[in-house]
Amino acid sequence: MENRKDYRLEKRKFVIGGAAVVVTLVFLLRLFALQLMSDDYKRNADSNALLKQVLFPARGAISDRNGNLLVYNQPSYDVMVVMNEQVGVDTLDLCETLGITPEWYEQRMEEIKDRNHNLGYSSYTQQVFMSQLSAEEYSSFQEKMFLYPGFYVQKRTIRQYNCANAAHILGDVGEVSPADIEEDDYYRSGDYIGKLGVERSYERQLRGEKGVKILLRDAQGRIKGQYMGGALDRQPIPGKNVTLSIDIDLQALGERLMKNKLGSIVAIEPSTGEVLCMVSSPSYDPNLLTGRDRGKNSLALAADPMKPLLNRAIMGQYPPGSTFKTSQALTFLEEGIITTATSFPCNHGFHFRALKVGCHGHASPLSLIPAIATSCNGYFCWGLYYMFANRKKYSSVQEAMTRWKDYMVSMGFGYKLGIDLPGEKRGMIPNAEFYDKAYRGSWNGLTVISIAIGQGEVNLTPLQIANLCATIANRGYYITPHVVREVQDEPLDTMYTKRHYTMASRKNYEYIVEGMRNAVLGGTCRVANNPWFETCGKTGTAQNRGHDHSVFMGFAPKDNPKIAIAVYVENGGWGATFGVPIGALLMEQYINGQLSPESEAKAEQIEEKVIYYGTGER
Repeated sequence: MENRKDYRLEKRKFVIGGAAVVVTLVFLLRLFALQLMSDDYKRNADSNALLKQVLFPARGAISDRNGNLLVYNQPSYDVMVVMNEQVGVDTLDLCETLGITPEWYEQRMEEIKDRNHNLGYSSYTQQVFMSQLSAEEYSSFQEKMFLYPGFYVQKRTIRQYNCANAAHILGDVGEVSPADIEEDDYYRSGDYIGKLGVERSYERQLRGEKGVKILLRDAQGRIKGQYMGGALDRQPIPGKNVTLSIDIDLQALGERLMKNKLGSIVAIEPSTGEVLCMVSSPSYDPNLLTGRDRGKNSLALAADPMKPLLNRAIMGQYPPGSTFKTSQALTFLEEGIITTATSFPCNHGFHFRALKVGCHGHASPLSLIPAIATSCNGYFCWGLYYMFANRKKYSSVQEAMTRWKDYMVSMGFGYKLGIDLPGEKRGMIPNAEFYDKAYRGSWNGLTVISIAIGQGEVNLTPLQIANLCATIANRGYYITPHVVREVQDEPLDTMYTKRHYTMASRKNYEYIVEGMRNAVLGGTCRVANNPWFETCGKTGTAQNRGHDHSVFMGFAPKDNPKIAIAVYVENGGWGATFGVPIGALLMEQYINGQLSPESEAKAEQIEEKVIYYGTGER
């Protein structure tokens, strides 16, 4: 019994001793981590003696394809504050010097100390008190800064835009959000980041790398000079300059022609995929989103019912109308549903039992090339009907639909193309599963006949329509559209140099080109004909709940094309009313370098035309 007691006592000794050892080890490990592994305490100690000033790099400049400077930097100054150094500051005098109210001062101080919004706040480090002082404001403040202990000035730069165009492409720069800081530890509260457009998608290249200057302070916080003679200072590395593929003169003309209209224009160089212009109307002056009024102007633009902040070129999803018929012709040819000699009747449209799809008056019956030139609805409805009803080639309508969708996807529809701008939408290409769900498995080609003419469930972005035109101009391939032509000292991403071939042959594309050329010579695009170069085009009139949308796509010259363009004017009526003349003027401007006097007069007439938003009235 006594031995058992001794054993229990001995065992208890080991447990207590072991626990003591564990506790000691935990304390030692924590002490090691705090003193050697973590620099938290060191930074707090250093911050009393050292002042680390961040040196912000100059953001990269942005130019157009011809070297015209579009975006550059202007000097600006931020007022910084170290909260625990504010001793004896005359706040009323400070407010008067900076042109602010005492109420604003108190509110700003509370915002700085709010750790929920100001991540990483420390009373020992510099915090942004007031941003973007002008040179004049900085000069007034600097003269009296010695009266305001704890307040410093940090030199920055802000963006300046040379023209009022291309806002949706260029984007803007604003203060980082908490999410930005969480996502990338490069940023601190008060830093700036690209918010939209190229400024956002090429942020890492444009922003550069920060530097630092370390200053030595005495016990009263006064600056005594550089720490270690500046040996630990690091100079900032400027951001890289970016060259856009945009022609700013073409962009300006496009925005001018779309004045007082809703819609978009996208022009692409077919051989490279470079976007030559991208217009979204209405637009805004990018200078509105600079300086201290940025927030107020941003709220006003966001509240505008015409949605000027929406980039319709890549975010607008519309029925493509008759421009889509070119993709249908290629599919029917490739699948052997038709040949170029196949003719279909069109008695003012497609009529099958009780189903009717209307069409304008033209000769009947028609073969393929005249059907493209005259934009015959009946021809392409018959083509889709015979494809979806063909049980020798497809076991079911679902199989035919899947095959049809594969062609559409190969042509760049139904998914994002991958342009180097944020916010691109994918459009809509329906599949068999979609219709099986909608019609409970009971449907056929007649049920979905409207997709043959770019209506029904089919939606494309203006960028996708322009890319379709570029693919036709290239006779069967496209390069992913992009707005940046070159980044300083960096190769272009291979996704913007690779060719994407569709499922249709070059031979069949030549027939589409011939049909589009005939549309200009004697069909629905006659307004686009000119004496300088051979133009190919295709109109579209997209049905809408209100007035129809005016659509056009075209390219020129016919051989060795330099530009492919899509124009989409909401509520603009027939494709030939607005789409064709706008597209023709832009092609002339780009290829000839200027408009003829006659064309300039036409441009002035179009510019003066107002489409009352949502009604189509002119």
